[in-house]
Amino acid sequence: MDEVTGAQLIAESLKTQRVEYMFGIVGVPVIEVAMAAQAAGIKYVGMRNEQAACYAASTIGYLTGRPGACLVVSGPGLIHALGGMANANMNCWPVVVIGGSSDRNQETAGAFQEFPQVEACRLYSKFSARPSSLEAIPAVIEKAVRTSIYGRPGACYVDIAGDMVNAKVDRSKVRVVSCCSPPPISLAEHSAITEALAVLKAAKRPLVIIGKGAAYGRAETALKLFVETSGLPFLPTPMGKGVLPDDHPNCVAAARSRALLQADVVLLLGARLNWILHFGLPPRFDPDVRIIQIDLCPEEMGNNVRPAVALLGDISAIVTQLLECARKDGWKYPSDTEWWSTLKEKVAANTKISKALALQSALPMNYYTVFHHISQLLPHDCIIVSEGANTMDIGRTMLNNYLPRHRLDAGTFGTMGVGLGFAIAAAAVERSENKGRRIVCVEGDSAFGFSGMEVETMCRYNLPIVIIVVNNNGIYSGVDPETWKEMAKMGDLATIAPPVTLLPEARYDEVMTAFGGRGFLVRTVEELHSALHLSLSDWESPSLLNVLIDPSSDRKQQEFPWLTRSNL
Repeated sequence: MDEVTGAQLIAESLKTQRVEYMFGIVGVPVIEVAMAAQAAGIKYVGMRNEQAACYAASTIGYLTGRPGACLVVSGPGLIHALGGMANANMNCWPVVVIGGSSDRNQETAGAFQEFPQVEACRLYSKFSARPSSLEAIPAVIEKAVRTSIYGRPGACYVDIAGDMVNAKVDRSKVRVVSCCSPPPISLAEHSAITEALAVLKAAKRPLVIIGKGAAYGRAETALKLFVETSGLPFLPTPMGKGVLPDDHPNCVAAARSRALLQADVVLLLGARLNWILHFGLPPRFDPDVRIIQIDLCPEEMGNNVRPAVALLGDISAIVTQLLECARKDGWKYPSDTEWWSTLKEKVAANTKISKALALQSALPMNYYTVFHHISQLLPHDCIIVSEGANTMDIGRTMLNNYLPRHRLDAGTFGTMGVGLGFAIAAAAVERSENKGRRIVCVEGDSAFGFSGMEVETMCRYNLPIVIIVVNNNGIYSGVDPETWKEMAKMGDLATIAPPVTLLPEARYDEVMTAFGGRGFLVRTVEELHSALHLSLSDWESPSLLNVLIDPSSDRKQQEFPWLTRSNL
C-alpha cells in the first residue's frame, strides 16, 4: 500500500499546478509542508515576517503569471499574512496562501492559536476553503490556483487542519487533478472596436493611459505596434512604466498633469480610475473627457466615469483588434498637431526644472541629485523596486524603466513595507531564469523600517540585491542631528519630537553588515558613485547604501497635490 501524507499531497498538488516558489515562516503545524514542498521541487524561501512572505509570493504571481505560495502557521501567523493578501487583491496579483490551523477535534475548545481562519480570509481573498479530507486536497489546491489567475487575479486561501498535515491516506484513493488550463482569452465585440476607433479618430487631444493590468496581461508587443501605428501619446501609471520604454518618443510622463487635464479622449488600458488617476474627474480631468475603457472585469466598467466605449476582455487581444482596425482604416494621429506641441513643450519645461534640481552641488544632497546619479549607473534591464513617500514619487519620474514588469512599488493599496519582500521574490525569479538582471530596491528610510529584518533573508540566501535607502531622517521630512539633540534637551521626546521624525542619520548600512552583506554610508555624489558601482559589480551578496540627504528636501512645486481629496 502506497501511503501519502497531507503535507505531501499539498506539496505535490502545488507542483502539479506549476507553483514553483513558496515563501513563509514555519512552525507548528506546517513544518512538514515546507519540507514536502522542497522534496517536490518547489523552492522554499524562509522569511522573517508573514506580511513580507505574502508580499513576496504575490510578486511571483505578477512576474510569472503563476501564483507563488505563502505558507503560514495558525492564528497570529495567518493574521500577519492578511496584509499581504489584501495588497494582492487590490493589485490584482495572484497568490495562494496555505495556512495551518487547529486540529479538527479541538475546534471550539480553545485550541492553540485557534481562529476562524477560513471566515476571516473571505474578506481578503477570492476563494477561501478547507479541504474536507485528505482526498480532497488536490481538487481544492487546483481550484485555489485556478481562481487566483482566472478573471481578475487575486489572493486565495487554503486552510489545513493541523491533524491533516501528517495524517496518511492510500494514494490510490486520491483523485488525480491535472494542472488547470491558462486563463481563457476573450475578445471585444467587433462593433465596439469600430466605435472605439471612431471616437479616437474624432479626438483632438487623445491620450493612451497604460496601467499595470497591461503589464500583467503581457500586452507590450501589441501595445508597441498600436502606439507606433496610431501615433498616439501615452502616459504610464507607476507600474505601467516599462510596458513601453520610458524614453519612447510618444511617452509624455513628464507632462502628466497637463496630459490628464487637457485630454478630450482617454484610451484606458488596464488601469482603474481610482485615486492614482484622480478618479477621472475635475479638476484633474476635463469634465467632458470621453473614456474608452479596456478591462477584463465587467464590474470595473463605469467606476467614477461612464465610458464612451467599454471593451471587455484580454488587453493584449483587444489592443491587437484595435491595431488591425486602425491599419485597415489607414488612420494615424498626426504628429504636427497643437496637442503634440503642447505636450512636448511641457515635457521639456518639466525636464529642465528637474535637471536644475539634480545638478545642485549643495550638501546634504537633495532627492533629485541622488536619483539623477543613480539613473546614470543603473542597467537598463534592472528591476527597480521602490517605496516611500517622496522617494517613490520622485524616483518614479527620474528612474526610467525600459522593460515590462520591471518596476514594483506600493501599488494600488499604497502599501508601505512591501519593498524588501518584492525584491526577494524578484531575485528568486532572476536566480532561476539567470538573465543577468540586477534587482535594485530604492527605499525611503521610513519604508525600509517596516521589513528591514528581511536583509537577513537576503544574506542567508546570498541574493545580490542592491538596497538604496534614501535617508531624510523621517516620514516626508525629518530634522538634522543638531536639532534632534536640542529637542532632547527640552524634555521627553515623546511629547516634543514631531511625529514624522525618525532618528537622524540612523545607520541602516550597519544592519546589512551585521548579517554579512555590504554596507555603505553615503553623503556625497562621489561616495554614491563609488558605492553603487561596487554594489552592482558584486553578484555574490546583497548591499545597502545608506544615502543621507537634506532632511528638508522635497518635491519640486506641483500643479496639483498628489492625493485628490473630497470637497464634502
